[in-house]
Amino acid sequence: MLDSDKIALNPSQLVSALGKPASEFTKADIISYIEESDIRMLNLRYLGEDGRLKMLNFVIQSRAQLDRVLTMGERVDGSSLFSFVDATSSDLYVVPRFRTAFVNPFSDIPALDLLCSFYDVDGDPLASAPEQVLRKAQDSLTAATGTVFEALGELEYYLFSPAEALYPVVEQRGYHEAPPFSKWGEIREEAIYHLAEMGCAIKYAHAEVGNFTANGQQHVQHEIEFLPVPVSDAADQMALAKWVVRQVAYDHGLEVSFSPKIVVGQAGSGMHFHTRLMKDGVNQYSQGKGLTDDAKRVIGGFLKFAPSLTAFGNTVPTSFLRLVPNQEAPTSVCWGDRNRSALVRVPLGWQDLDDRMFRDANPNEPPVGELPNDAQTIELRSPDGSANIHLLLAGMTVAAREGLTEEGMLEYAQKRYVLGDASKVGGLDQLPTSCYEAAERLLEMRELYEKDEVFPRGLIDAWAAKLQGYGDRDLRARLLEEKGMLDRLVERYFHVG
Repeated sequence: MLDSDKIALNPSQLVSALGKPASEFTKADIISYIEESDIRMLNLRYLGEDGRLKMLNFVIQSRAQLDRVLTMGERVDGSSLFSFVDATSSDLYVVPRFRTAFVNPFSDIPALDLLCSFYDVDGDPLASAPEQVLRKAQDSLTAATGTVFEALGELEYYLFSPAEALYPVVEQRGYHEAPPFSKWGEIREEAIYHLAEMGCAIKYAHAEVGNFTANGQQHVQHEIEFLPVPVSDAADQMALAKWVVRQVAYDHGLEVSFSPKIVVGQAGSGMHFHTRLMKDGVNQYSQGKGLTDDAKRVIGGFLKFAPSLTAFGNTVPTSFLRLVPNQEAPTSVCWGDRNRSALVRVPLGWQDLDDRMFRDANPNEPPVGELPNDAQTIELRSPDGSANIHLLLAGMTVAAREGLTEEGMLEYAQKRYVLGDASKVGGLDQLPTSCYEAAERLLEMRELYEKDEVFPRGLIDAWAAKLQGYGDRDLRARLLEEKGMLDRLVERYFHVG
């Protein structure tokens, strides 16, 4: 694709101004943009263990000071950001990545923000930083298979406001609803507009199924879906999206939650991830009609790792109130075509189609011929809004690597293919029912996560200890006995991630 094709209609303010894709941004570009656009503040952003974007503000005072910050970054207290960093030797460096630069859409003072990477005392990438774990996972996959893993996330969330008498929300009937029956679509629209201007690859956004009224409050669910990009970019974009949605909602005086479960019996909020496997620009999941064997091997890897992946994708006790039998969220380890009850879903992918739909809908248009064969994805449906996004995608990348390189994974996947409602199929492995059990499954699989030094051993130990520290092994049984416990849990984990 020509650079001009990448620039035309690109909503990113920096891409448009600099006339080049973000991957080619340089320090000189950043300084030039700041000077020409009268940017007065620089913000370094980085993710803590809690999944929230942190911020370090710099008032731009001179070209020399700006150059120094862009070159050297700054030091921060790692022990306040990560539980697995010792307070006795906690200083870390944060260094900005120029390709992540964006104009802050919320700052009253013109400001440019950049995402950062963590480095240790020796100037080496911090091995336990989630961003670095994901980068190593991709490197390991590429070294073993010559492929690049791509992902797109689906971010679901609830907004809360006083119930309206006009066009009241209809319970569990919000899917793709439009105003006035859908509420607060303007928050969704404003959020994706900001994200696109910041350089994020947005596919679309819409109202979601979850609609209900309780205690005089309307609870309305929305979703933002991205386009496939390399996994590291996909993780960064999801982190930015959570920040932007929260900030837009706050500016409108509303509260938003990505919590996996708000009320039992009502739709929870997931964070599904679709993936693609790319090699030399070609999607390895489809070569015409049907899935390739490599696609099925990746599915096998996802299924084998699925119980342990919940350790990174479902990280609070309320996660396992969403993953319950006979709901849309999956519990059985299996896969299927277009099957939303399955853990791994293969959605429609425009495979082996000509332009007949286009010509039927638009009879005055000339034929366009064969459609691109790059749209097929494979979706993992278990994660939710509590996920540590970078560690989850790192785990999924490790699972893809093992699926592609371990013998027997094609047959492993074929034995776990289901038709119809997966919850009614017997003999399937089940996902964990608590954070405690998720930690146990992670520890059982740790050697594969630690292979090629992708996940540091200390990180696995610390993460498992954190999950087991919730003490939620028998949570579902206790909820039946302890009145008010569910409300306390929902309140405690209302603002996860």
